[in-house]
Amino acid sequence: MSAQSFKLDVSPSAGTVSAKYIAPEKPKCIFTLAHGAGAGMDHLFMETLANALSGAGIATLRFNFPFAENKKGRPDSPAIAHITIEAAIKKARALNPKLPLFASGKSFGGRMSSQYLAAHPDNAVNGIVFYGFPLHPSGKPATERADHLKALKIPMLFLQGSKDTLATWDLIEAVCASLKKATLVKLEGADHSFKAGKKDVMSLLVDETSKWVEKIINSSN
Repeated sequence: MSAQSFKLDVSPSAGTVSAKYIAPEKPKCIFTLAHGAGAGMDHLFMETLANALSGAGIATLRFNFPFAENKKGRPDSPAIAHITIEAAIKKARALNPKLPLFASGKSFGGRMSSQYLAAHPDNAVNGIVFYGFPLHPSGKPATERADHLKALKIPMLFLQGSKDTLATWDLIEAVCASLKKATLVKLEGADHSFKAGKKDVMSLLVDETSKWVEKIINSSN
């Protein structure tokens, strides 16, 4: 496994952000891996996930959004988040142009990635993985945040905890059922942080991700 740390140019106004590329010796694909609203790219969950995905043959480019880079508590506007994701996708493609490219993200990072891809359908990304799609604020069940997903023409993998208070199970199930390209995986007992007592949820996340990715790659060959 190899690791590179560098600065990612976002835009003249947003500046640069920290990024890290982790890759196994022979990766089968590369992910952009965007963090959530509550912590940056070096949060233990993000670091553990990136290393575990590398063990499953998946390279990752994870990066900070400007708000995390500058240690601001409030997440960036969608416009700033989108140009950061665009920069990460371009960098991931430059790092390994021959590999299939997928977008992915934890919570806010996944939603911002899907919003960007819905607005830029010509981006040639093979699919997107949501590590806990934040369908609604806690205690306020709704589905409006998923409306943009109808514009996506790429495969989508939703990895959702059954006790996720930001995605009531019956609502996320209905949303995914309405999307032809969506696959929904239920992680029994897990919350929005993928904690489920002593259960090894990380291994389940990586196993499900790896199986889905191989299916997508094989179907496109």
